[in-house]
Amino acid sequence: QLKFVESGGGLVQPGGSLRLSCAASGSTLDYYTIGWFRQAPGKELEGVSCISTSDGSADYADSVRGRFTSSRDNAKNTVYLQMNSLKPEDTAVYYCAANCVPPSTDSRGQGTQVTVSS
Repeated sequence: QLKFVESGGGLVQPGGSLRLSCAASGSTLDYYTIGWFRQAPGKELEGVSCISTSDGSADYADSVRGRFTSSRDNAKNTVYLQMNSLKPEDTAVYYCAANCVPPSTDSRGQGTQVTVSS
């Protein structure tokens, strides 16, 4: 069973950058599209990006397009989310999931907290 460990979050000032990592175990990532999701306090889980299996192309939510870039290193079984020009509204716990399907509360990893604040 594919499992994920997210890392790389932290506290950053508006306009700053972070790179999140999503390390997979239990199976190779080669054949899976991988989605990043986030959940801010009191809000629903939101899809952020979805990266393809083959050419590395990705789709993004309108709220992050042009600022966030997802990439993957299949040799390391890891997917990344480079986040630039961060805004306070990007504050959330970030999760990754296979097949770009929103992870349920029971199936998601521990996530990584991103806080954007001055």
